[in-house]
Amino acid sequence: MNYGENLKLLRERNGISQRTLAEIINVSRPAYTQYENEYNTIPCIHLITLCDYFNVSLDYIFNFNSKIQYNNLKDNVDKLKAGIRLKGWRKENKITQEKLAEFLQTSRSVIADYERGRFLISTSFLYMICKKYKVSADYLLGRIDSPKYLK
Repeated sequence: MNYGENLKLLRERNGISQRTLAEIINVSRPAYTQYENEYNTIPCIHLITLCDYFNVSLDYIFNFNSKIQYNNLKDNVDKLKAGIRLKGWRKENKITQEKLAEFLQTSRSVIADYERGRFLISTSFLYMICKKYKVSADYLLGRIDSPKYLK
């Protein structure tokens, strides 16, 4: 996914240790190291916490654009709002839950759970959707209202 390098650069530029960031997201330092090296995928909620800490956009962390920060970036993510955004985006693009589930290699019920706000979308699924369809991760999670699509 290529987010680890950006996390490391941000951490080093700000003179922050892995231990400190691990404490911020309430994981062990070895777990954080696994995220930064992308040996394990960082959960979306932790990634958002780090974006908020560094005041950067998810789109920047994912290397979707070079814009470090959006104006009016909301720092809290509501699972229900994120689910509504995902469903609205999916319907706007005439993609069924089944088709999206097939693309993500998961079940339709997982997509339905995301859309109902039962769970926050996984980092890897968010990344795959945004990369393929050029939609902003920050938009899908309700952190910004525009721009919706990436260039």
